[in-house]
Amino acid sequence: MKRLLAPWRNSYVSNPNPDEECILCKIGVETDRDRENYVLFRTDGFYIVLNRFPYINGHLMIVPLRHAGDLSSLQESELDTMIRLIVKCEKALAEGMNCMGMNGGWNLGSCAGAGVKGHIHFHMLPRWSGDANFMTAISETRVISSSLEDSYKRLKPFFEKDSISVF
Repeated sequence: MKRLLAPWRNSYVSNPNPDEECILCKIGVETDRDRENYVLFRTDGFYIVLNRFPYINGHLMIVPLRHAGDLSSLQESELDTMIRLIVKCEKALAEGMNCMGMNGGWNLGSCAGAGVKGHIHFHMLPRWSGDANFMTAISETRVISSSLEDSYKRLKPFFEKDSISVF
């Protein structure tokens, strides 16, 4: 088994960014910077954004504007909206990214992989046969074959007001 000693990560693991503002809340209120932040869509109480640190091209996040820590903290109407937005993202990814499958889910807590603790958000990832190749398996390296800009341009038309409506 290989081991990588990185003691400098201890401060991040034990208390990451204790005084920093929640990035998802910040994007939520920066409506004038939607293009720069890769926000594709806004509706009552939510926005859909490209993940700035994607696992794969077209990695979306559905984010409530309200800072809520988990699904049980959301109101019934918010849960309903989130499911409708998941459907909207599913359709947009299928058509806009021409993917063969999808993964979706959420991470609660840093030990579960949450990069932003304390602000629930749902991930939607398009998948293609062979997208997890030898680079991931052998080198533990992901290859992202298109830019955030390219993914934004491909997906934005599917989030226009009359496109793929589920409301």
